[in-house]
Amino acid sequence: MAYATWRLATRRGAAAPAALPTPAPRVSILVAARNEEAALPRCLASLRALDYPAELVEILVGDDASTDRTRAVAEAALAGYSGDYQIISIIENLGQARGKANVLAHLARAAQAEYLLITDADIAVPPTWVPAMLAHAAPGVGTVTGLTVVAGPGWLARLQGLDWLMSLALIQVGTEAGQPMTAMGNNMLITRAAYRATGGYEALPFSVTEDFALFEAVNAQGFGYRQLFEPAVRAVSLPTGSWGALVRQRLRWLRGVAALPWHVQAGLIFFSGYWLAALGLAVAGRPGLALAALALKIIGHYALARAASHRAGLPRPAWWLLPAFEIYSLVLTTHLTLARFLGRRGVEWKGRQYQ
Repeated sequence: MAYATWRLATRRGAAAPAALPTPAPRVSILVAARNEEAALPRCLASLRALDYPAELVEILVGDDASTDRTRAVAEAALAGYSGDYQIISIIENLGQARGKANVLAHLARAAQAEYLLITDADIAVPPTWVPAMLAHAAPGVGTVTGLTVVAGPGWLARLQGLDWLMSLALIQVGTEAGQPMTAMGNNMLITRAAYRATGGYEALPFSVTEDFALFEAVNAQGFGYRQLFEPAVRAVSLPTGSWGALVRQRLRWLRGVAALPWHVQAGLIFFSGYWLAALGLAVAGRPGLALAALALKIIGHYALARAASHRAGLPRPAWWLLPAFEIYSLVLTTHLTLARFLGRRGVEWKGRQYQ
């Protein structure tokens, strides 16, 4: 933990931005939406506020058989926009693509630009998003991943925000050490050349973690990648609204974790098993050592959270939130473990079941 905090703070291995291409390139922004009438206006408002010429921006919203007013609110939110936009109804599958991957496959086919930026309906991007992402799309780079944080009212939202921040900080450390980890499909740039080289989502095996599947496919084609951890690309996600929704989200993510290299999985297992080690010390009659181990873990988490917040341009987290975060982590890990081994197979996304 100390090494991760130091490495994050010193930024070793972080790629420097380059000058933007001249003239400024056109970009296509892809947004997959299924039953997102509540969240979508916020997302589209942030896209309309981008600090990039509107005539160089194309916004494509894929309405994935929504049963609410998703299409209507998208039309209202984009009415009068001076750039190009389309709201596309998704009614058929392309190749092997299903779910969100299928929506993005359709949108990528409709996109006109050589740079595709992907975000989600529950995301608000910063005004600096497009130029900051483009600045890292150097020749040979296939994907650029921005930073996504979670913010919202209430304890569960604050704990999710801390969880995302520290998890992405650890991913950033691994990335800057030369280990490709993952991409975030809610804050991602992919060049058309890299996307075409993979055959597109319609040619990839189905995955509920479609962003990670695309990231791996692009890397396999020899393209480089950039993982950014800076305010200029810091998007803000809405939190999941309930504990059940949070567990379903993390169960989907576990599919992506299963595809990570074995040594990365081993590190995650070790990190998650810290509580078991402390419990073992307590059972062995060493309660003092068990408490010391837990205190060390909380201190390490706080140091990491402070370093990550500073680098992301966020306020310093309250120290008293960390003990609550440890309880949250323990309960969530236990729930996921039980759900993984005792629950039904497959995962749920937007009312659909996937194996």
